[in-house]
This record gives sequence, structure tokens and C-alpha cells, in this order.
Amino acid sequence: MLGIDPNISAKGYVQPEVLVSTQWVAENLNNPAIRLVESNEDILLYDQGHLPGAIQIDWVSDLNDQLRRDYLDSARFAELMARSGISNETTVIFYGDKNNWWACYAFWVFQLFGHTHARIMDGGRKKWIDEGRELSREKPSYPRAEYTARERDDKTFRAFRDQVMAHSSARLPMIDVRSPKEFSGELLHMEAYPQEGALRGGHIPGAKNVPWATAANEDGTFKPADALRAIYEGQIGLTPEADVVTYCRIGERSSHTWFVLHYLLGYPKVRNYDGSWTEWGNLVGAPIERP
Repeated sequence: MLGIDPNISAKGYVQPEVLVSTQWVAENLNNPAIRLVESNEDILLYDQGHLPGAIQIDWVSDLNDQLRRDYLDSARFAELMARSGISNETTVIFYGDKNNWWACYAFWVFQLFGHTHARIMDGGRKKWIDEGRELSREKPSYPRAEYTARERDDKTFRAFRDQVMAHSSARLPMIDVRSPKEFSGELLHMEAYPQEGALRGGHIPGAKNVPWATAANEDGTFKPADALRAIYEGQIGLTPEADVVTYCRIGERSSHTWFVLHYLLGYPKVRNYDGSWTEWGNLVGAPIERP
């Protein structure tokens, strides 16, 4: 048992075991029970320097089906784990760029296959570098592992468009984690990115806008539990028993908020709509709201 990082337990989360600090990771770099996994938007960052012993799992080439817009199946997930030296008992520590958007996204995909031995390094790649900690360009190689994957669970943590349509019609809680300009329809993507991927701008009717970064400190770490409750419960009225759907443009930023609500605040029923705005904004006849 790896135990709970005391640096994390002090922040008051419902499930503190899903996070570890950079200090904890530095002290466990040679722990054979863990596997460090870097997941970035910018896949070139890994080659420029990564945590010693870390492997790279790319959200496009490793986690997604290369033909359909969907995730890999259980057989391919098992193969990915096996060749990465990850067994069913290995604890995977995710970290990455963009304040852990993509680390949370990879973590979320792993949960679809029930790999619960998983944690996020609080603050991600940037915090590790800002602290002057060691980076390596060596690509590690690990012995092939034995891995048994269960069938992908698309019901517990994942929402699909018809479910989101019903959720919206019932005016159940939905959080759009994009920027205010994306929410309003002024932009189709974040600022400084190509404005592509959807034909229409706006938001799903009934959604409330809480940008993902609201949950993060300037150093990329997650805010403590009291501050998170003030945001999601104090400002927009969520309650722990709520049935919540989160979404963004393609599901990566919303996985960050899904992680916050489900694990850090302990909400039992939170689903990530990974189709998000690239699907909804292109659906014929789909209702759209603008302020």
C-alpha cells in the first residue's frame, strides 16, 4: 500500500488518495510499484525532458481508435498496459502540461477500464520544472507485464449526446468548463487557437459556465476542498447528490472538472461528455443557447 500523501491530506479532499505532490513523486522515483506516465497536448515536450523513469502515453495515438471517434477497446487497452510494463496492480501516476488537462483526461480513460490504481501529480509538469527538479531525456524500457482488462464501462463516468439532450431538457446540472467567450459563442475554441471544430457557437441549454481553471491555483495545483466547495456549491448551487454532466470542446478540460467533482469533492454521480462542443455544435437541430 502506497498510503496517502500528507501534503495532499491537509487540503481536505474526500478522496485524497487520488493525488500526490511533486515531493512525494521525487521520493518515489525508484518505487517499483508505480509507473510515471506523462500525457501532454504537446507531444514534443516529452522528448525535451521528462520525469526520470516516466513513459509517454499520447491521447491521440494511444488512447483513441484511429478510425472511429471513440476510445480503444479492452483488448487494445490491455496491450497498451502490457507493453508499458503496467500490471493490474501497478499504480499509475499521471502528470502533464496544461495544468494536467491531459493527465486528467488519460486518468479518466483509465477509469473507463477500471484501473483504479491511479493518481495525479498535483501541479503537473510545470510545477515539477518550476521547482528545479530533475528531468531526463532517456526513454525507459520496462519488461512486458501481464494485464487483464475488463470491458470498457461507458455508463458510469461517460455521457453521450442523447443522454446529454435528456439531461438538458430536464434542466439537470451541467457545467460548461470552457472560457466565457466560448460559452457565449464568440469563439469556437480557446483564444490563440484556430477557430475550428464546430459550425455553431454557444452552449448547451441549461449549462452553467465555470471555467476549468477556476479550480486551480496559479502553480497548477488544485485548490483546497473548502475553496472548491465555495465555487461549485456556493456560486452555482451544486449539491453532492447531484447528477452532473461536464463538457468542454473535446472532453479534456472537462475531465479536469470531472476529477475535481468526483474525487476531490466526492460527488458520486458525475459524467464527462467527451463528444462535447465539437459534437454538439455540429449536430443538426441541436438546441443552442447564447447569452
